[in-house]
Amino acid sequence: MKNLDCQSASEIVLFGALGDLSRRKLLPALYQLEVSSLIHPDSRIVAVARQSIDLKELTALVVENLTNFVSETIDEAVLARFISRLVYQSLDFKDTDSYKQLAQTLSEGNKTRVYYFSTPPAIYGDICDGLHHADLITAADRVVMEKPIGHSLESSKDINDQVSRYFKENQIYRIDHYLGKETVLNLLVLRFANSLFTTNWDRNSVDHVQITVAESVGIEGRWGFYDEAGQMRDMVQNHLLQILSLLAMEPPADLSADSVRAEKLKVIKALTPIDKHNVKEKTVRGQYSDGYLEGVAVPGYLNEEGANENSNTETFVAIKAEIENWRWAGVPFYLRTGKRMPKKHSEIVVHFKQQPHNIFKDSYSDLPANKLTIRLQPDEGVELQMMNKIPGIASQMNIQENKLDLSFSETYDNERVVDAYERLMLEILNGNQSLFVSRDEVEAAWTWADSIIDAWKSTNEQPKPYPAGSWGPVSSISLIARDDRQWVE
Repeated sequence: MKNLDCQSASEIVLFGALGDLSRRKLLPALYQLEVSSLIHPDSRIVAVARQSIDLKELTALVVENLTNFVSETIDEAVLARFISRLVYQSLDFKDTDSYKQLAQTLSEGNKTRVYYFSTPPAIYGDICDGLHHADLITAADRVVMEKPIGHSLESSKDINDQVSRYFKENQIYRIDHYLGKETVLNLLVLRFANSLFTTNWDRNSVDHVQITVAESVGIEGRWGFYDEAGQMRDMVQNHLLQILSLLAMEPPADLSADSVRAEKLKVIKALTPIDKHNVKEKTVRGQYSDGYLEGVAVPGYLNEEGANENSNTETFVAIKAEIENWRWAGVPFYLRTGKRMPKKHSEIVVHFKQQPHNIFKDSYSDLPANKLTIRLQPDEGVELQMMNKIPGIASQMNIQENKLDLSFSETYDNERVVDAYERLMLEILNGNQSLFVSRDEVEAAWTWADSIIDAWKSTNEQPKPYPAGSWGPVSSISLIARDDRQWVE
């Protein structure tokens, strides 16, 4: 279905177009939008990078990348249409004078320019200076910023200040690709379109919530970046807090960007601070050691290629987060994320409270609580665990646990599950900021995360070792076991 009503012709300018993110995600996402005829016919894709290559070489690279990273068979007619949009410009990002070459490459006229910064955030300011120097910024243009936006609250403010010198807040799109995932978006529908959950989504009905984002991969050659970031900055400060805010926010007035972002911000600001006084009770740091993944030996973090063997960077974090407001007071949100875990696995599990009285003791001595599982990846779907009678003529009422399972791949078998970047790219082209993160959200998240990082430093909290292929340090089990609960695995 075409969605071009609010979309004008654009110049999609990809800075860092030959980098990993662009090759694996951005160009395949734009190709899929081409397949669905969701890019304005007059739009162009301007690839910008430092390398000196010509359009023929760029085309060959794009075809190779699409072949590698698009799961469906490439449609030759669509591919030809897509390639016809491509333009290449070699550019020294830090040389403001070189942006005059980009100005000559870009079209004159009324096309909206979308500047996508698929580069290290440290040079966002340089790019903005160059664009301004070449008179390439208008009030209609948009800029897309990839995370992480800084490595602390202070650095985040510096980067945002550099960009906001030239772009207003309504022109800035800060990407967190988790906000483009089907199952994350479905949280809004699940919560606010179903009275079953709308009326039971608070401290009166919910016992606790678990959010797990597990990665089976290690650092994949990104040692330099990752060792400075760690799992707290790389995953918790953005992805997990965004999921948490969507789970816990109050109903927005509507689906506009201002309404949704305002409610998410309230949640992040209501998080109970974690500092040196409670960090050991509320958090666990871990770092993977040598182990086995699917029967294959894998090196520990300190034994990865190029590693600093004295590094104390965390590759695993578990947190007991609490929200100080009327809806969620007393309901813990257990967050867990790590690398080199048994499988790639992201899910939310909402544990409801147990029934106060059991009339089925003869069949089931201890009634388990209902459990809502929202699978983010790899098998997207929603699952509700509930009790049901076992069919039969026996006089005793025999009951058992059953699952109502809505698997997206099975239920919508004729529909391809859209990649997060496809949806986000389309929203950028349509000028909709609802699925993007506001500056206030970023800074509130950094404020909370910085407090934890500072507390680890001041208490000299070292990461606990855990074997690659396991679910994290033993102390992460204790974190939740102290509350007489256990992780869902």
